[in-house]
Amino acid sequence: MNAVAGRQDTVLVAHPSAELYGSDRVLLESVRGLQEGGARVVVTVPAEGPLISELLECGAEVVLCRTVVLRKALLSPRSLPMLLPTSVAATWRMLLLLRRLKPQSVYVSTLTLPLWSVLPRLLGLRVVAHVHEGEESARPFIKRALAAPLLFASRILVNSRFSEAVLHAAQPRLRRRTTVVDNAVPGPPTPLALRREVHGDARITYVGRLAHRKGVDVAVEAFAELTASGSAARLDIVGAVYAGNEGYEEQLRQTIRDLGLQDRVHLHGFQPDVWPYLAEADIVLVPSRADEPFGNTAVEAILAGRPAVVSDTSGLREAAGNYSSVRLVPPSDPGAIAEAVEKMLAQWSWYCDLAAADAVTAAGRHSPELYRSRIAAHLLPSRGSYVKGKA
Repeated sequence: MNAVAGRQDTVLVAHPSAELYGSDRVLLESVRGLQEGGARVVVTVPAEGPLISELLECGAEVVLCRTVVLRKALLSPRSLPMLLPTSVAATWRMLLLLRRLKPQSVYVSTLTLPLWSVLPRLLGLRVVAHVHEGEESARPFIKRALAAPLLFASRILVNSRFSEAVLHAAQPRLRRRTTVVDNAVPGPPTPLALRREVHGDARITYVGRLAHRKGVDVAVEAFAELTASGSAARLDIVGAVYAGNEGYEEQLRQTIRDLGLQDRVHLHGFQPDVWPYLAEADIVLVPSRADEPFGNTAVEAILAGRPAVVSDTSGLREAAGNYSSVRLVPPSDPGAIAEAVEKMLAQWSWYCDLAAADAVTAAGRHSPELYRSRIAAHLLPSRGSYVKGKA
């Protein structure tokens, strides 16, 4: 409660999608934290999706409000004629929503919603932006353009030290307003027992979006190397493409056919509950090609007590590199992935023990309860605030 006004604070939460991938699941924990802090939480998303039912179930209000979701493809001179009228129309819709809700604070989830970082601040509202992106390899102009709206934010939260470094390189003036808050990653509802014996029938699993940058095809090629010796291993792929990228899934299926793996590789599509699939897994692959700001899927594998083979890059290294049951491999290297899996299987009993210990460590490091309290402290004045660098 707002002790001064004697009424409940309203926090408007702006999120760029209604899916249920990494940043979407972290958003759910942010909403729960604000509710536990006594706030009325209203979430605005630009389109329908499975996230909405999850938000409603945890007690948040949801409002559809189409706005500009800034993708790199829009940051070009050719896109400006389309972007400007879209921004004008979106600004009007946002103004109407802000006038109706009269929020005390606005929480902007990800840096792809530039208008939500700017407009409420111009109206005198407190704006806290939460950055889940970090692409060090992007062109300097794009990185500066994506980060520029954050110059209006009152406070900026980032999900990793890697993301923080990328952000500050793009906009050094943001340093004094930035705090790292480790992602909340809820573990499985009950412990998932790991098979203590694997006899040539290893069950390998990938969980995440189907995209070239995620390296799903690299995982398939690595699996082909593993099965070349005649083992009875299988690969389960859990996830789907984003709208407009359907061609990647078609290409992935063609690769599976070309390698003769139709009976060994199973595509399960998007699944809102990944734990049953991780329960069936022996080893999890996180084969991203490109920079990742963090590594929620890697942490989920560790929380499930599964050894993981993870690309040695960016935020993935930060998220998973300090765990003994994780092997880091060069990105885009199927041979390295296959070799890492074979070494794990050769020392399987040892890796089972390492994975069990790592699951306990990860559960404390990514505690949803701790994360929720930190989010509430940053958004709700009555809860106080954390000192920079201590959150």
